[in-house]
Amino acid sequence: MLLEDCVHTNLPNIVAFVSLLCLHFNLHCLHCNTHLSTRLHPNILYAFLCLFCFIISALLTLQDLQQVMVSGPNLNETSIVSGGYGGTAEGIIPTSSIKGSNMHHSSSSSSGMAEEATRGVAVEKIENMKKWGLNTYKCTKQMISERFGRGSRTVDLELEAQIEVLRDTKRKYENVLRLARALTNHFYNMVQTQHALGDTFADLSQKSPELRDEFGYNAETQKLLCKNGETLLGAVNFFVSSINTLVNKTMEDTLMTIKMYENARLEFDAYRSDLEELSLGPRDAVAMARIDAAQQTYQVQKDKYERLRSDVIIKLKFLEENKVKVMHKQLLLFHNAISAYFAGNQQQLEQTLKQFNIKLRPPGADKPSWLEEQ
Repeated sequence: MLLEDCVHTNLPNIVAFVSLLCLHFNLHCLHCNTHLSTRLHPNILYAFLCLFCFIISALLTLQDLQQVMVSGPNLNETSIVSGGYGGTAEGIIPTSSIKGSNMHHSSSSSSGMAEEATRGVAVEKIENMKKWGLNTYKCTKQMISERFGRGSRTVDLELEAQIEVLRDTKRKYENVLRLARALTNHFYNMVQTQHALGDTFADLSQKSPELRDEFGYNAETQKLLCKNGETLLGAVNFFVSSINTLVNKTMEDTLMTIKMYENARLEFDAYRSDLEELSLGPRDAVAMARIDAAQQTYQVQKDKYERLRSDVIIKLKFLEENKVKVMHKQLLLFHNAISAYFAGNQQQLEQTLKQFNIKLRPPGADKPSWLEEQ
């Protein structure tokens, strides 16, 4: 039976099987008076959905690829039209009537090359889909087995504890970053209000001779507070920028490596379980060939797992050192700047910025020049 006949025959059965399986899950959950989403992990639901969609899409894709490989491009129906677009039927010459000419040989060679290229692409797509589907099936099976406690998983207690500490630290640092940004926004609004209030006092000192001195004193005070506030804003902005880099770049890069390590761990355990199952089976020639292939794949996955595990350990070590170094500097900056500002010590505040090599931008520096706007 051809593959397309098999697809057309079995595709309704596949759809019916998926529907009955979903109905069975729903009835089971109703019988247990529990919803499905509360019984199965979202990753398992997602894995089931991916597996069912993969089966249907793979059959449909294989049907199209098999049709291309069997039939190939049909060039016998090609026609040559003379007399321009919209000409009569007399200008149409069938390709089959041209025999023994150079054009026929060139068309045959080009059609053969196109057919070979099409078959090569189709075979490559089939192989890639086969590998991806096999890997997805094994990982899904391993994930479900681990979820229901039927399969074993590789556990590194010390490394997993460090990973959990990192994730908890990232959550806490994200809260610090959120609060620091809120403080920056509120303080920026206060500085702008002080600036406007100082301008208002200065204007009133010119227009109210009887209160000139009083308005003048308050205008100078507000301008001084505004200047010190801008200096403090420079220090707080530097603090926020450094924390943002640490959380969203340095820690995130390490967590991406951890994600790759966890995926490699799942693949390693999936192929390890597959090798163990094959080892318990018969020992004939076919089984031994499968065991050898599984052993090679297992070794590849093991090397990948150990390499990523080593990368995670190294990155966690350097991340901890970098975190201590960065936070020691930033917390000292934040403390000295806040203390100097609220103590009214302008010289100490400016000295703090010089100590940490923080340069304030002059007013209007964020605005583009007239040449950049053109």
